[in-house]
Amino acid sequence: MKTWQVILFSLLAGALAAGVILLVASPPRGQPIQLAAQPTPSPLIVYVTGAIRQPGVIALAAGSRVTDAIEAAGGLAPEADASGVNLAAPVHDGQHLVIPRAGEVLPTQPASATAAAQPGAKAPPATPTPAYTADLPLNLNTATQADLETLPSIGPTRAQAILAYREAHGAFARIEDLLNVPGIGPTLFERIKALITTE
Repeated sequence: MKTWQVILFSLLAGALAAGVILLVASPPRGQPIQLAAQPTPSPLIVYVTGAIRQPGVIALAAGSRVTDAIEAAGGLAPEADASGVNLAAPVHDGQHLVIPRAGEVLPTQPASATAAAQPGAKAPPATPTPAYTADLPLNLNTATQADLETLPSIGPTRAQAILAYREAHGAFARIEDLLNVPGIGPTLFERIKALITTE
């Protein structure tokens, strides 16, 4: 190999080695990506009273059921009537759960529900009798979802809509404000207006 070829080869090898060193030693380009933490759902705050071992205000995870609230409050007391409560019902923030004692009729329960739990009693009718009357109307500003579902034609979806409206707009000033709730029309309002109040 000639001298000039050796020199050229050495220069090329040196340049290639320098490029490799620079590539390895250079800092990475761009900004590091930071992943945002997933938001944690707010806990549900529920008030549990009645035939319960440790009545009081408890915090539950989102999506909890009545059975979870009872367990968090120490479980049912010996005198509790578990048949008077829907253990599978979902709980919502701010709800007041009252666990009945054996033989106790809660104001929010139809009388037929307690009669059905007694031995030898006839099964309740297919359509439950509303727990509220014109003499004892349901207060829309304190009603729970279970309370609302005892009204004629108010199922879980409409009850949730009423609670969502109350949470977004505050207390109902008059019963006619119920017509502002999606899913509550004049026909349904006429059917239940004698059973509700805002006082």
